[in-house]
Amino acid sequence: MNSTPSRPSRSPFDMVSGALGQYIPRGAGAKAARSGEVQGDNGSRNSAHSGSAPGRQEQILGAVNLDRELRITRSNLDAPVFAGVEVVTGSPFVDLLPPWDVPTVTRRLRQVLETGEPHVARVQRLRRGDGSELVVSMSILPAAAPQEGLTVTLIAMARRLHLYAAETAIGTSLDIGETAQSLAESLLAWGDVAAIDLDLAVWTGEVVTEQPQRRIRLRRAALVPDRAWPDGYVTPGDDLPTDASRLLSQAIRRDNAAQAIVLSDRAAIERVLGSTRLVRALVPGDRAAGVAYIPLVLDGAPPVVLGVAEVWRRSGRPFDDSELLDLQELVARTSHHVDLARQHQREHTQVLALQRRLLPRSGGDTIETASIYQPATPDSAGVGGDWVNSFPLPDGRTALVVGDVVGHGLGAAATMGQLSMEARALLSAGLAPDEVLEHLDETVTLLDDAESGLAAGYSALGSTCCIAVYDPVSHRVTLSSAGHLPPILVPPDGLGGPVAARPHPGLGAEFALREPFDVYAFAAPPGSLLALYTDGLVEDPALSIDEGIGRLADAVSKVHPWDDLDQAARRVVSALAPARQRDDMTLLLARMIGYRKEDTATWRLPARADAAARARALVSELLVRWDARDDTRDSVLLVVSELVANAIRFAAGPITVRLIRTGDGLLCEVGDTGNGRPRLGRGGLLGDGGRGLHVVHGLTTRWGVRWTDTGKVVWASVGR
Repeated sequence: MNSTPSRPSRSPFDMVSGALGQYIPRGAGAKAARSGEVQGDNGSRNSAHSGSAPGRQEQILGAVNLDRELRITRSNLDAPVFAGVEVVTGSPFVDLLPPWDVPTVTRRLRQVLETGEPHVARVQRLRRGDGSELVVSMSILPAAAPQEGLTVTLIAMARRLHLYAAETAIGTSLDIGETAQSLAESLLAWGDVAAIDLDLAVWTGEVVTEQPQRRIRLRRAALVPDRAWPDGYVTPGDDLPTDASRLLSQAIRRDNAAQAIVLSDRAAIERVLGSTRLVRALVPGDRAAGVAYIPLVLDGAPPVVLGVAEVWRRSGRPFDDSELLDLQELVARTSHHVDLARQHQREHTQVLALQRRLLPRSGGDTIETASIYQPATPDSAGVGGDWVNSFPLPDGRTALVVGDVVGHGLGAAATMGQLSMEARALLSAGLAPDEVLEHLDETVTLLDDAESGLAAGYSALGSTCCIAVYDPVSHRVTLSSAGHLPPILVPPDGLGGPVAARPHPGLGAEFALREPFDVYAFAAPPGSLLALYTDGLVEDPALSIDEGIGRLADAVSKVHPWDDLDQAARRVVSALAPARQRDDMTLLLARMIGYRKEDTATWRLPARADAAARARALVSELLVRWDARDDTRDSVLLVVSELVANAIRFAAGPITVRLIRTGDGLLCEVGDTGNGRPRLGRGGLLGDGGRGLHVVHGLTTRWGVRWTDTGKVVWASVGR
């Protein structure tokens, strides 16, 4: 057996940094680098350019080491391609940059220094001593241990290499703004200022089609370099003036074909634009003397113009034919990336619209709610299936629902919307939380079916959901959960903690794992706070899930009874959000208010023939104390009488009558031990069956049935 210990694994970036060490002098700075005398770890290594190292004339790679103050400690920029770039040991690295790039590059350098995450393949300009500039691909890496600071690698960009590197960099993002920005940065290799103007339909993710004579409306999507521009100049996020959009669309669509155009001098630019206002909006400064407009064209029959790329130059640098061919090739290669970003922008907009629509609007009179949804990333791939909802039920109770659908994007959004709407419909129909979860479990199973389920290989198996229903009269919550983390309950006079709910498999579990969903009922007196959430809020690689739930309980316990609930929800999310958010975070806070004791009354009556008369007498006496109007009192008495008579006729056991004074009327409830669903008879008022329900139907604004463990409750709402 080989007893030689294996070498510890190193990250790719450590290996890159270490490999670059052969090009970085171990001596005291740039002078040694320029002389080519490089010392190895044992002091015996010769020049980095001898032996198998790349020849001096072929080298396009240079490296600069920086300390934590972003000052140059050593460098190797002695290849001829870097001639004129003056590197001075001890000077700030940003002295090598054009002034307008200093803020952006400084921010990138400090970001890598603080996070340790590299920033790679940025197209950057370096200043030469003669005033000219060199275009390089710059990567910023943490220095290899034991060194501290940063290693900045610089690759001089040959034209073909630049085309390849630019296309690779542009295709790394699905965000429309980042894609446009990457394209603009790549175009700087050919000019001094680059801008990307996109059709507004592309920017917003709408469907783009070719329409003859259609005038595209352009919006500036990207502009480099990043610096202060003259007043009036169009900057990212601004729409181009209508005249400018029309002028550019006509210019690039000559003879119904998209073509590049070049204006070689300042006089030609001002003559074509025709007005001082357009010159101020479209020309980046007094030194701009030439521009190339290259259309972004999506291949097709006919081709579709997505926008325009602009490359501006100072005087004395006209575009030659080979440069125009390179520009057109780069823009043509990357147009499909722009369209992919447009499609994902559209998907992102659709998913977020559905996500926002599911967020609670208001909690009603008996409960106060606030919700937060925070996606992990801004692109559509990061928009997951987290959803929360709260809504008043027709019988005066309030439903609180939170779920986490497996996956991301439109597939997860479609499932999320279907489960949310199905849960709302079933709860409004009077089903208990556990019964609703049984239906959702079956729905997820059907969606996973190869023939009737969702396409593209999407599966919602393992999605989770938690449903809580708050009764404002009894001040109790009934809860069922399918694989979801337990809610946090904070009583008015104590510390919060998770509800003791037994874990249950997620929705769509295998048949062998399926069990009846448990129902948990617990008291939630007025002032109690209930928090429902998804796992992204409490999961942290540095903590166990129990510790994460404990942190949430502590944060929710700090919410004061008089705090604004929306602000409190934001504080809770801010306190728990990890430095690097890996998953969507969703939180629903519900503060229980309930009905006052004097606004409700409950009576329990035996199922005898005189029960209806007894109920009328009790209700009539209460309505007098409540000072109800005569017409309202008559309607309520008749409704209660019919519901009690119906319960005695078709059910058994004791009858429960409950009357609730709500903000906009009276709610009458009659419970019994029967399990049959009352229905309106077809015979109408003169028929043998269903006459009582026809009376109820005519006197109330709404009525329905909800099921209980011991039977059912028929409720009816009467307006005041």
